[in-house]
Amino acid sequence: MIAKEEVLDLLKSTESYRVELTTSTDNMDKFCEAICAFANDMPASRKNGYLIIGAYSDGSIAGMTVDDALLDKIAGIRSDGDILPLPTMSVERFSYPEGDLLVVEVRPSELPPVRYRGRTFIRIGPRQDIATEAEERILAEKRCSFAATFDATPCLGATLEDLDVEYISSNYLPMAFDEETLANDHRDIREKLASIHLYDRKNDCPTYAAIILFGKNPRYFLLGDYVQFVRFAENDKDGRILNERQFSGPLYRLLPTLESFVRDGIITQSPGPESLFMKRTVWNYPEGAIRELLTNACMHRDYQSNMPIRLYQFDDYIEVMNAGGLYGEARPENFPSVNDYRNPIVADAIKMMKYATKFNRGINRVQEMLKANGNPSAEFDVNAITVFRVDVLSAAEPEASDPHKSAHKSTHKSESELTHKSTHKSTHKSTHKSDPSRGSDSSIDEKIVEFCTVPRSLSEIATYCGFNNNRNFRERYLNPLIGTKIRMTIPDKPTSRLQKYVTM
Repeated sequence: MIAKEEVLDLLKSTESYRVELTTSTDNMDKFCEAICAFANDMPASRKNGYLIIGAYSDGSIAGMTVDDALLDKIAGIRSDGDILPLPTMSVERFSYPEGDLLVVEVRPSELPPVRYRGRTFIRIGPRQDIATEAEERILAEKRCSFAATFDATPCLGATLEDLDVEYISSNYLPMAFDEETLANDHRDIREKLASIHLYDRKNDCPTYAAIILFGKNPRYFLLGDYVQFVRFAENDKDGRILNERQFSGPLYRLLPTLESFVRDGIITQSPGPESLFMKRTVWNYPEGAIRELLTNACMHRDYQSNMPIRLYQFDDYIEVMNAGGLYGEARPENFPSVNDYRNPIVADAIKMMKYATKFNRGINRVQEMLKANGNPSAEFDVNAITVFRVDVLSAAEPEASDPHKSAHKSTHKSESELTHKSTHKSTHKSTHKSDPSRGSDSSIDEKIVEFCTVPRSLSEIATYCGFNNNRNFRERYLNPLIGTKIRMTIPDKPTSRLQKYVTM
């Protein structure tokens, strides 16, 4: 329980979201709503909340006398059954020269949402209110963070027949287990999957992670599990739709499909003047940055939502949005320094398949790739509690033909502003800097290692690094990295036409 001296500090505290002051002694609904709201801990502060009876809103003590009857009445709130799950709270009376205070200390619940008479109350700054449906989902996710996450729960109604077992056995399990362990593992496929949280023994069915990663038809079980691409004319959603596509399927197929589409359908290049006798290539977006953002969206999205991942392309920017805001320990004030995983099993699998790392470097890598390509920094909207959105502005071709035109960047717009036609109407121009990796062997080495997080052919790697002569590129840059930073997928046949290279 809080100490007597600390109570006086709370009376003057600026943390209004965790302190409720009142002089009422008989408004039981108000007391119960406050306790319920503190237990739900919507701000995710992990700090105790305090209902203080006997103080004015300005923090001064009202001069009341707290008798045993009031003490017993307030203490009885915990067990009267109106607040469920039962809150963890303590009640104490403190006496001061100015009068008595009755202090109710409430711990954040590990089983939110907590409801008072069937309604969920949350704290919004200095007051409490009834939670919306979206806010209730956030609270439910907090409950999952203390127990099993959604991707670990059983997908009731699914069977082993709903999974691509052949791919799992021949491709994924060798990634999940070392060769010796796999050779000595004679368990049934269900037991193998259960050991990596892809199968639920109790219910004899795959988990949602298995359906998301390797399901034959994930949308049958998760209606919003797809990516919606729309190409709009100009720079607003009211513009004419030029192209529209949907991408769906298990992540092991969806991620490479998206990668190919981004490379062929979104990334464009054009020659730009470097000097009087030299030219360089101008890319509208760095492929790696868009790939990273889409991978993050697939990894962190709320798979319980019916909202698909949105990949919207406009004349001058790209918008990527997924259901589910920041999760767990990640909050607007610590983003992107702190990361947490809504779908840890899915995240582990994506990392194992070399589509991402799990070292909280994704956002920084995106910004670095954008900077190297001449794009403005990506703009993240992390304040919405139900969605996560990022805007990536295009790197425009330098206007060398008109020396009087000055380059400028378009400013970030809020979600409400983006819905108006005027948004992003004035296109941005960003002075393109030549890629530093072109002139530095060490930079090219880093570029190769980064690009080969998934298996790549010699031709793909050389093209990505800006080289036309595959033989010279292999001898000068690729071969020195083999065995130290990258490896061959077919080491017994170095010259195989199917040979690919992947980061170690």
